[in-house]
Amino acid sequence: MGQVEARSAPGAQHAADERPSEPALIEAAHVTAGYDNRREHTRLIALRDVSLQVRRGEFLAIVGPSGCGKTTFINLIAGFVKPLEGSVRVRGEEVTGPGADRAMVFQDYALLPWRTVERNIRFAMENRRGHVPKAEQAERAARALRLVGLTGFEKSYPHELSGGMRQRVGIARALVTEPEILLMDEPFGAVDAMTREAMQAELEKIIAETRQTVVFITHSIDEAILLADRIVVISKRPGTIREVIDVDLPRPRFDEQSDVQRSPRFGEIRSHLWSLLADEALGAKQEGATR
Repeated sequence: MGQVEARSAPGAQHAADERPSEPALIEAAHVTAGYDNRREHTRLIALRDVSLQVRRGEFLAIVGPSGCGKTTFINLIAGFVKPLEGSVRVRGEEVTGPGADRAMVFQDYALLPWRTVERNIRFAMENRRGHVPKAEQAERAARALRLVGLTGFEKSYPHELSGGMRQRVGIARALVTEPEILLMDEPFGAVDAMTREAMQAELEKIIAETRQTVVFITHSIDEAILLADRIVVISKRPGTIREVIDVDLPRPRFDEQSDVQRSPRFGEIRSHLWSLLADEALGAKQEGATR
């Protein structure tokens, strides 16, 4: 498939048309990716012929049925896996491995239990190329903790924190390296509904301050609409881009006065997304039943 143009849900205005044209920060060109099963001598294709551009400073959400290749796509950007065909480029340079300009926030907390909150955050700087002086490490860790609302918990250990607080540490650990690109793989999937909503609001504030480019995977339609500038809908495996939708809703979206979730436009986008994802989920289920 060629380059996918952004399309909005019915009745939308194209927010992308109002922005000045500039080179994409991230570009995937005709990417096919998969995994080899050496024992059975088979290959599973996760993504097929995917082309997508991500603008600098954009918050891009990716949604799709389980197993459609969402995590594979974000791992391609991170440099954890390489495409079988096509290329992934950042600032025009092909991604050949992890880099300091990208940081990942995983669904599980992935914290070191024997380290305090502050030392978990500093761990990210300890494993980067180039020495960061201890004074600067402390300053950057303090700023990251302030951004995620954990000032005062520097000396706590992971087992002393709630699930939401542990995930905040994971986000702070990604922020402390000051990456240009923040990659988030269902970061709020393991927390309860109330904590999830609070963290969504906090993330919007953080990104408004840091102005980072975000690629965000989620299974939640509402979460994607509330956080993203654009939403990419991936088909069932092998994943292809079914549609790219502009989210033309005002920010901030977690302001009680704006009440975005009650707006007619939110409902239109949600209904459109639901119809796309219901089709894909049903297709995947029927395909599985025939095997």
